Amino acid sequence: MTQPPDQPPQQGGFGAPQDQPPQGGGFGPPQTPPAQTPPAQTPPAQGGFGAPQGTPAAPPPPAQPPQQPQPGYGYPQQPGPYGQPGPYGAPGAYGQPQQPGPYGQQPGYGYPQQPQYPGAPGTPPPGGSKSPFKGKPAVITAAAVAALLVVGVGLYVASGDDGGKKKPIAQQSDDPKSTGSADPVNPGDGSGDGGSDPDNLNEGRKPGEARVLWYKTAPDAPGSGADAPGMWITGSTAVKAAYKQVFGYRVGNGDPAWSPITFAQKICAVTPVKSADNKVVVAYMSGTSDRAKCNQLQQIDLVTGKKGWSGTVADGALFDSTLSLELTIAGKTLMVGRSQSGTAYDLASGKKLFDKKRYGTDCFPTAFAGGTNRLISVASCDATGSNEHDEIQELDPATGKVRWTQPVKKGWTVARTYSVDPLVVYLTNEDKKAWNISTFTGNGKFRSEVKVDEKFAPQCGWAILERDLQGCQGVAADANTLYLPTDSTSGANEIVAISLATGKAAWRVKSPADESMTPVKVEGGQLVAYVHPSYDAGGQVVSIPTTGSAHTTTKLLQNPQGAAEIEDGFFDGAIDWAGGRFYISSTRLNGNDDTKEKLMLAFGK
Repeated sequence: MTQPPDQPPQQGGFGAPQDQPPQGGGFGPPQTPPAQTPPAQTPPAQGGFGAPQGTPAAPPPPAQPPQQPQPGYGYPQQPGPYGQPGPYGAPGAYGQPQQPGPYGQQPGYGYPQQPQYPGAPGTPPPGGSKSPFKGKPAVITAAAVAALLVVGVGLYVASGDDGGKKKPIAQQSDDPKSTGSADPVNPGDGSGDGGSDPDNLNEGRKPGEARVLWYKTAPDAPGSGADAPGMWITGSTAVKAAYKQVFGYRVGNGDPAWSPITFAQKICAVTPVKSADNKVVVAYMSGTSDRAKCNQLQQIDLVTGKKGWSGTVADGALFDSTLSLELTIAGKTLMVGRSQSGTAYDLASGKKLFDKKRYGTDCFPTAFAGGTNRLISVASCDATGSNEHDEIQELDPATGKVRWTQPVKKGWTVARTYSVDPLVVYLTNEDKKAWNISTFTGNGKFRSEVKVDEKFAPQCGWAILERDLQGCQGVAADANTLYLPTDSTSGANEIVAISLATGKAAWRVKSPADESMTPVKVEGGQLVAYVHPSYDAGGQVVSIPTTGSAHTTTKLLQNPQGAAEIEDGFFDGAIDWAGGRFYISSTRLNGNDDTKEKLMLAFGK
């Protein structure tokens, strides 16, 4: 929706986010960490990373147990700020009409989802934040006051006993030949060495059903559970992180592609997407004590399993901590986001490229998102003043030069990016219990906002210590269209194709089964979607033409009924479609010693 004729945009914002209750993708509830004492700092090194120092392993602190799903939805909102009634005008989700949106436009429609469990969509916590890092829970403030000294922004090298500076070091790992079982369904034991198939997932496979190519069981995790973030597929390898390890499997049969990479402490962040040359970066904790930080980095080649450069990220200035990191790949650049700043490095060598620090009127960069050659930065500005607001910027990934800046109206928080190229952002307003989806042109101009009266259900993980801009799946986009799944408490849902030019629905397709359907990706003019399994049928992978007048589903894979129960156990797992194979993996391990958890499953013909 564009601005009305002869009406300048309202101060401090773009477009017109709608007064809609928050849906999936908000921030999780803050948690209060133990008091910390300042760690000893090593002077920053110039030019890149060295090898991180090891820390003796110790039992990790307990994590919060998952919560049970709780449905909760709202209704279309009331008239817009110019006095024109919206087309529906129903009361808001919280028992009263909502106020006009912040950008001088009419309101749209949306429905909230209640917080559910780690990895599920959740609403923002109640109340607003007036801290210098709006969008970060107050836990950062308390921990920072207790833990941080004023130190320089940058990196310090974890070098040898002499304390000297080192250039990036490529730490090579062994790359043995495959030793896995020849059985096409190969569960492994969490360390990539294969084994028998006690579940016999292909038994009774019916004509036309795909095969379970292989599956893997998860490594042992503590009783409090552990994260299993990331899943990256190359032409030859499927790579998965879990707890303290990264595993690589051959895509066709699940045999180990290389020896597992094991870290001294648990993995705490990963780059959500791989680079064009199949590199990722993993962050892991510095220890298990109250002073431990998520500041140890390791670059990994997904094809060979070899470790490249490694290093330690230093805290920034006061309140700018590495309690958590956000890792983003933008072209050939790695952006490491702290709580109030970011530092960019050459992904291939680890050489420092630039810092993204506080700028303007108290604008603190708090989150980043990356694409093929795009780097998006979101900053919290004037958090304690009268002009409190977020700002979106696009940076040149190689130099950090600002390509454009787009302020957001006061009261609205940029919570997620549903797409980076084209740029589609999801915003929330805690005070109004509202949400908005806005789209932008290549040069940062407001393009449109979603104006569809629907409950949408992308799968967005918790964002507790960071915004996690790229933490959603189940949403896809191409140059002209955004694809969002509708929510359905039972039975089939729909995927709605929304025009980025108008924000209106262009077409919609109903799930071909009595289960929900989720967008996966757009490739070759087709939208690929995953139809979730039921108690008596496996899931499906389908394609939908994105152009023309016939938008119907074509089945690419029908997963076997014999594996439906296990497939369904990967609730809100990471999913991908590549090379005619469908992959699904866990994103959280429950640490239950009574059963062997499934880590990853691959289907194909």
